Amino acid sequence: MIYPPECESAEGASVHGGASMEHPFSPFAMAAAVDLPPKIILLDDDAEMRAMLERYLSGIGFLARSAADSPSLDRMLARETFDVLVLDVMMPGEDGLSVCRRLRAQGETIPILMLTARGETVDRILGLEMGADDYLPKPFAPRELASRLNAMVRRSRMAHPVALQEAACTRFGVYEIDFPNRRVVSGNKVVTLSTAEFALLKVFATHPGRALGRDRLIDLAKGRQHGLTERSVDVQVMRLRRLIEEDHTQPVHIQTVWGIGYQFNPCPQP
Repeated sequence: MIYPPECESAEGASVHGGASMEHPFSPFAMAAAVDLPPKIILLDDDAEMRAMLERYLSGIGFLARSAADSPSLDRMLARETFDVLVLDVMMPGEDGLSVCRRLRAQGETIPILMLTARGETVDRILGLEMGADDYLPKPFAPRELASRLNAMVRRSRMAHPVALQEAACTRFGVYEIDFPNRRVVSGNKVVTLSTAEFALLKVFATHPGRALGRDRLIDLAKGRQHGLTERSVDVQVMRLRRLIEEDHTQPVHIQTVWGIGYQFNPCPQP
């Protein structure tokens, strides 16, 4: 359990009824610098806990969503981009530690905060070793959770842009992606891509083997500022297939994942 917002001290300020722009832990001031309020995704099998945390975080300026189990979380991560994932360690089925380990193995880089039972040192150590960025022992005050989320979002958003990791796909089939020159080459052949096409291919290449929803592709390609829509994503994918697939009617690299979106396979199995 956690301390409900109504039970916090005057110094902790109850969030009952929402919060003003001047709330000391409101993320609005920080988010103004990057134009978007922080998006938080919560994974917890306790419906009451999810509802309370969503209500509290939404009341102080976060965009909070929640999932009851790991399959629901996977679908949401495929469709949307979030700033922080809050994971409860103790859950039936795939627990928080297993989810954390699996996401990191898949290349997911979202900052992760784990909720652990007080005194469970082993869980905290394992969580950090598996890729969690922070932890918060139960019971906790929602205000402390907000403080930690603000800090994690701030660190993530203020980090300097980094070059593509070596693990990013640079070759697929007979093609090689020339990131510095924003082109695709095959021997002496150069495939010319539009800005939107290259941005989309770059997203696919840096997330190989992962199903990505259209909204997630738009966010990762920074397409909203150019008016990119779900329909135009489909059009760009069709154009990419015509350019890079041996048979665009039977694509092997950019495959459709029904109900989600698309998945890039640099080395498809025969």
